[in-house]
Amino acid sequence: MKRLALLLVTSAFLTFTDAVVRADVKLPAIFGDHMVLQRDTVVPVWGTASPGEEVTVSLAGQTASAKAGADGKWSVKLTKLSAAGPHTLTVKGKNTVTLSDVLVGEVWLGSGQSNMAMTVNRAKDFAQEQGTAKFPQVRMFTEASGGAGSAQSEGKGKWVVCAPESVGSFSATAYFFGREIHKALGVPVGLINSSVGGTPIESWIAPGAQTAAPELKGFFESARNAKKAVDPTQAKAKFDADLAKWQEAAKKAKADGKPAPKRPQDPVALAERKGNVGGLFNGKISALIPYAIRGALWYQGEANSAPEKAQFYEAQLKLLVSDWRKLWGYEFPFAWVQLPNFGGAGRDWPLVREAMLKTLALPKTGMAITIDIGEEKDIHPKNKQDVGRRLAVWALGSVYGQKVATSGPLPAGHQVRGSEIVLSFKHTDGGLTAKGGELKGFVIAGADQQWKPATARIEGDKVIVTSADVKQPTAARYAWENWPTCNLFNGAGLPASPFRTDDWK
Repeated sequence: MKRLALLLVTSAFLTFTDAVVRADVKLPAIFGDHMVLQRDTVVPVWGTASPGEEVTVSLAGQTASAKAGADGKWSVKLTKLSAAGPHTLTVKGKNTVTLSDVLVGEVWLGSGQSNMAMTVNRAKDFAQEQGTAKFPQVRMFTEASGGAGSAQSEGKGKWVVCAPESVGSFSATAYFFGREIHKALGVPVGLINSSVGGTPIESWIAPGAQTAAPELKGFFESARNAKKAVDPTQAKAKFDADLAKWQEAAKKAKADGKPAPKRPQDPVALAERKGNVGGLFNGKISALIPYAIRGALWYQGEANSAPEKAQFYEAQLKLLVSDWRKLWGYEFPFAWVQLPNFGGAGRDWPLVREAMLKTLALPKTGMAITIDIGEEKDIHPKNKQDVGRRLAVWALGSVYGQKVATSGPLPAGHQVRGSEIVLSFKHTDGGLTAKGGELKGFVIAGADQQWKPATARIEGDKVIVTSADVKQPTAARYAWENWPTCNLFNGAGLPASPFRTDDWK
């Protein structure tokens, strides 16, 4: 009996260990039915299997093989695929994984905070948009993982085909961008949405890249000081007290047939959702690398518009772009949405907009200017159609070589000429124009740094500003407010970016 029992235990142990060693071939979540792969480039395919296991990947007449390493990881590269489909992708090891309805076309990653996360069913004209959303070659993958303390290799999510019944859950900005690209190019478009509302840019950059950046030393010192000033015990006690009051107020509001007041936020849960420094990169970006993409779109900045944070945004945005490119292994095109006009107090949106303008110094970058389509009392403007369209014209002109206006007017230097300042612009396609009347939005100052409203006129690709109150001007600004009154456009109907010629504090 003892020998039989020993044999049974040994057999069970060997079966268990064999199952562990002989792991099934597995792909990350980003590889799935209905996915879109990037055309005309090297396409990595990777996953896990038993250590030493031979894995073969087949797609569209191509076959590539690799052996899993000691850690069980394997990867292959498919060579330049042409836009087409649907295909079947087959991965064979000791088991077989088959993915169906795979298309090859253009793939773009969209990331950021709530305005990128904002879905089509919350954008304007949803009923109309839903009825016309019949684009089976447009697909979206929404990364559903949360933040993480270390870089993850596996995410969560699935590819969804665009249809009237599914489009409501798509990122609106990414969808309206992708729809324009699909219509213009006539190829499949895959959109990856990895975004979380209310999150700062530091959550989305690899932690090591941030701590190694000397230009962010002041940012981390400021963050440490702010953290020291908060007593976690007191914060928890305050939240519990606020929650109890809210529960009573909500109960009374319900009894009175009135809407409940806003629920207080748990500071611990809020910190977890924001991912702290690098947490969302670890959980929601790392798992996507090195999936082949054409480029990336970024819509964020609201959470970094507090005065103590805004001063670091230029360094952070440049680092995000350069580090993501480094980790993917190539200099892919990268564009962002400049913050729109908004009437919220206690924020320095002009400085964040300027950081975005200055980051255009990086190669292969672009910016959708949205200073005319914000909402004064809503930080989530509903017109995401024009946001997507402006990102799309940048991509069509700068990435795909079509002859279209890629940007609104951007500052291109200035000159003081007596009592006037002459402002030069690029991207004046079709000529500068004042939309809706006389030119507005300019102020001018002398060495005393006292800003006065300026009279402005257009001369070719230049704007001449002057003020009777400033005899010897030294600087000018345009649309330098959270909610400015401004109307400088180019002939293509795109608005000019806010800017300043000074660097005064």
